[in-house]
Amino acid sequence: MVIAMPFEVLWGRVMPIYDQDCYTHQGLPFNLRALRGQVLLVVNVASQCGFTPQLSELEALYQRYRDRGFTVLGFPCNQFGRQSPESAQAFCQFGEQKFGVSFPLMEKVNVNGSQAHPLFCWLKREAPGVMGTQLIKWNFTKFLIGRDGKVIARFGPRDHGRPLRLALEQALDQAYP
Repeated sequence: MVIAMPFEVLWGRVMPIYDQDCYTHQGLPFNLRALRGQVLLVVNVASQCGFTPQLSELEALYQRYRDRGFTVLGFPCNQFGRQSPESAQAFCQFGEQKFGVSFPLMEKVNVNGSQAHPLFCWLKREAPGVMGTQLIKWNFTKFLIGRDGKVIARFGPRDHGRPLRLALEQALDQAYP
């Protein structure tokens, strides 16, 4: 019997974001180490959610700040109201065609429960939600990661626009250690 365990239990330490295994929407390995020194925004995304139009805003942030070392990583997730039933490949096509998404769209993941992706387990521990909850409550929860690989802030689905942009700009102004 195989039991899923968080990486830090297996290795006896907390694994930095760059040591997490991720895959693209095509199932190919995605090397997070290649993003070391960049500011990241990791988001669980969905295609049939009331917050789905935020894909346009995320793309605008990516276009505006990518030359300053910023990347958005979108992870399709079907855990909330079954609002993203399609495959990761189909989600990518949807994002590109409907919202012009060009930032990396990754594999489809679970963000809560026993099958939660280790990256999201790490993110939730590093930046718990309201009242210290370890759960993600809905689609389009955003985690801002600094150039040093540490979580700076967690934003709920309704948190976007100016507060997110200001936090992002502040993170981009920080030197890489």
